[in-house]
Amino acid sequence: MNATIIDPLQGDFPEVIEEYLEHGVMKCVAFNRRGNLLAEPFLLCYLFTMFWPAGCSDGSCIIWDFETRVIVKEFKDKECVAAITSVCWSKYGHRILVSAADKTLILWDVVRGERIARTVLKQTSLQARLHPGSSTPSTCLACPLSSAPMIVDLLKETTIVLPVSLSDTGNGATPPLRNKFSDGSAPFTPTAACFNKYGDLVYVGNSNGEILIIDSTSIAIRAIVSVPGSAVIKNIVFDRSGQYLLTNSNDRIIRIYENLLPLKSGLAALDKASHELAEQDQEEKLKSAGSRSLALFREFQDSITRVHWKAPCFSGNGEWVIGGSASKGEHKIYIWDRAGHLVKILEGPKEALVDLTWHPIKPVVVSVSLTGLVYIWAKDYTENWSAFAPDFKELEENEEYVEREDEFDLVPETEKVKDLGINEDEDIDILNAEGDSAFSDSDMSQEEIRFLPPDPCPDVPEMEDGLVVNTSKEGEISETESPFSEEAGQNGHLTNHESSPLEEDTGGMRLKRKRMPSEKFMDFETEDIKMPPSKSKP
Repeated sequence: MNATIIDPLQGDFPEVIEEYLEHGVMKCVAFNRRGNLLAEPFLLCYLFTMFWPAGCSDGSCIIWDFETRVIVKEFKDKECVAAITSVCWSKYGHRILVSAADKTLILWDVVRGERIARTVLKQTSLQARLHPGSSTPSTCLACPLSSAPMIVDLLKETTIVLPVSLSDTGNGATPPLRNKFSDGSAPFTPTAACFNKYGDLVYVGNSNGEILIIDSTSIAIRAIVSVPGSAVIKNIVFDRSGQYLLTNSNDRIIRIYENLLPLKSGLAALDKASHELAEQDQEEKLKSAGSRSLALFREFQDSITRVHWKAPCFSGNGEWVIGGSASKGEHKIYIWDRAGHLVKILEGPKEALVDLTWHPIKPVVVSVSLTGLVYIWAKDYTENWSAFAPDFKELEENEEYVEREDEFDLVPETEKVKDLGINEDEDIDILNAEGDSAFSDSDMSQEEIRFLPPDPCPDVPEMEDGLVVNTSKEGEISETESPFSEEAGQNGHLTNHESSPLEEDTGGMRLKRKRMPSEKFMDFETEDIKMPPSKSKP
């Protein structure tokens, strides 16, 4: 749809389920930077015997072309047989990191489809994130199930355990040692962690309700920020710009912090603060440095139902904050603006929500249900036809029109006096593409992957008039639908069978769009129609 005819006064957030994707039992999703590719790990199981062999259990990762809804890549490691827990793109889309329930971390080359590295940890990693400062990273930040977060070098197979409290570093005297496949300290509550925009700092949320800012190189704690309520921090994530930090705590409150540090010289600012606060003791100095690093900006919660939140995150432009309800049996997504107002509650099918993400550019949200279906939430646009002309006016009923005196003149008087303000002698650049306003100059790269050709499909039998002729053992000829329709389900295309959850009672939910046949296909069918020969006159 032409963006110029969309009403600009409408909220730029999704409203309805546009369609859904089905391919095995999918667990989590992640967009690349451009939002044109969607990575989804899945677990094949016996429930989907109509598309895949029964009794199969194989943790894999697939990539969808989000514009065409076609699977373009599939990564499958023979040594990985467990479900996938997280997936992460590299900055420019060259690599994908996958963590699995069998304690493995696998790094894939996206274009070649080859495995670059495989590392086995002592604990299952709930989340793993690649270093954002490199185009082809081999270092990641892993958050295991029952140990401290760690920085993992996938090629050297070494780990550095991060401190989760001030006592873990001996008051900052000595950093943790570099050990191969270290599992950290004794089991404790899972800890959340994330890189900042350029990867020089790591923000760790611990079970004491504190945010630790750690130097990713020296592994030293540089600042400590206390979260109100001192509740366990379950999620921590930056927005795309790196200016705001989101935390999700066990007290059922989502908090937004404003990043007061410079994006590119955060370490230098912390060094300066440490030098100015040298007279204080270690703990007071770190907390004073924390007050100069993060400032509480907003708090979001449902004060009535007091629900726990699942996979909260920012929108692509950082103007919206979303969080999924962690209650069983409901698929609700809450949307707030950055001012703290609840603007929308999206209600989906009666299935628990597992994962959630917002498209980097478009007002599109993708959610994963407990049954493994991926729902695409989009905006229900209202067309604004007055955008075609400034003086265009939409009428609710017919009105009598009075013709202007010069309306049908070759050169109307209004055209003569109108100054268009266009320099007709100015050269137009048709060689260079305009930069996307959603990306800053520092985020642009000529080496970024923007397109992946789909893998070739296997050969199919010849078709007659779009139908496949099958001959049974008894010699009976039966006509079935084109194999492309069945193959669409096997390749993960959109499905619309009778067991679709969207065909049940979902409160007026929008169904999947039906695609009309192309003009080329219609012309092809017309050419195949043979007219009977005309009888010649004697």
